[in-house]
Amino acid sequence: MQYKVFGCKVNKYYTDRWLNSEYLSDKTGTFVASCVVTDSAKRKWVRFVKKELESTSKNGKIYISWCGAFKDGKAQDDFFEIYPDLAYAKEKIEVLDEAPIEDTPKKSLREDEQQEVNNKASTKSPKPRIDLSKLKAAQKTQIYTKKFILIQWGCDSFCTFCLTVQKRGRHYYRAAEDIIDEIKNFESEGWKEVVLTGVNLSAWWLENTHDIQNFSQDLVKNWISWWWSRFAELLRELLDNTSIPRIRISSLGPEFIDDAVIKILWEERIYPHFHFSVQSGSTNTLKSMARHYDGEYMKRLLWKIRNIKREDGVEISIGADLIVWFPGESEQDFMDTYNLVKDYKITKLHAFPFSAHTMWESVPAGKFKNQVSENIKKDRMNRLMELWEQVRETFKSSQKWKVLKVLIEKSDNTWWSGWSENYIECDNNNIEIIAGIPKKNNIVVWKYI
Repeated sequence: MQYKVFGCKVNKYYTDRWLNSEYLSDKTGTFVASCVVTDSAKRKWVRFVKKELESTSKNGKIYISWCGAFKDGKAQDDFFEIYPDLAYAKEKIEVLDEAPIEDTPKKSLREDEQQEVNNKASTKSPKPRIDLSKLKAAQKTQIYTKKFILIQWGCDSFCTFCLTVQKRGRHYYRAAEDIIDEIKNFESEGWKEVVLTGVNLSAWWLENTHDIQNFSQDLVKNWISWWWSRFAELLRELLDNTSIPRIRISSLGPEFIDDAVIKILWEERIYPHFHFSVQSGSTNTLKSMARHYDGEYMKRLLWKIRNIKREDGVEISIGADLIVWFPGESEQDFMDTYNLVKDYKITKLHAFPFSAHTMWESVPAGKFKNQVSENIKKDRMNRLMELWEQVRETFKSSQKWKVLKVLIEKSDNTWWSGWSENYIECDNNNIEIIAGIPKKNNIVVWKYI
């Protein structure tokens, strides 16, 4: 089975599950993980499917899953109405659910968790744990050197720019022991790195991702500490109960990062690259987006992250998702975002032009007044990307001749490549090996030259 993944790391996780599923085990064709984060993202996978149809064998099909294919986790009956460009090939396309049937979550509380809920002085209770014990079954294939570990999925926030929240359903989380078991199983096979992923993974253990108060106020947080995200506790359990060398954390919702989480990020086995779903540095824009924090909160958080001093001496890198020219964005609003990248040295940038989602499904902000004109859009995106390239190159230059570690992800007799601890892409042209053999899945000590 061929495959093509569009979009986020959660897509990569479920691609792995589908390619190892019973359902696809005897099928031929191409599996496509689709994405709807912008209209441009929709066009990309639709174009890919059309091209793939031209070469699909008589008995083969295109199997489409993820955000372009389902709603609330179930395959959409109106898929060909939403994507009429593909209607001509109905017999060659099969629309799939979010997950294979053998991975369907069992939503039930353990007795000890139920007792914990009963002891809380509140009428609210956390969302049930998700028992995904079937994930422990041995896989036929491992499509990545690193393993994407789903710890949470879904969202309740309904930010005004977001279409994917409509597709993925409500927030749930996995039990810590299930996550630990999956990591141990992967580790026992000799692999070296896991990537914790989810739609809003730092909301692990929360009842939902929407009804939050100003958690920057310690007093408020203490009053409702049982309801606060226990993401830091999860990270500690993973460190204490597994020995896999590298634990990487995928994109984090900024509003759920407290000092307990930041303290854990100092640990040597935590991959020193932290990516945040920032979206904007402007308080005005964040309010219009219906985000749960403001520009000042974001500055305080990034200042704390930037000032992490790890015992191994590795300088961290910071990544961010940013949306440019959101409706009503003024030049000052844009500069608030621009300065966030410059002042806090954001070395990995996913910058998206705002998408009004005029193709098929829509988002609230697509109907907002004061849409930004095309000439301003182009200018702001160019300025932001030029700044980011400068920040990235300055960071890479600062790492010259420093001793770091790289996990080799691809290799042959003459060439290899991988990623350093702090997310610098490297190969045999730009590093000098100090120790270790540059073979796939090996960790080598190197100098960046």
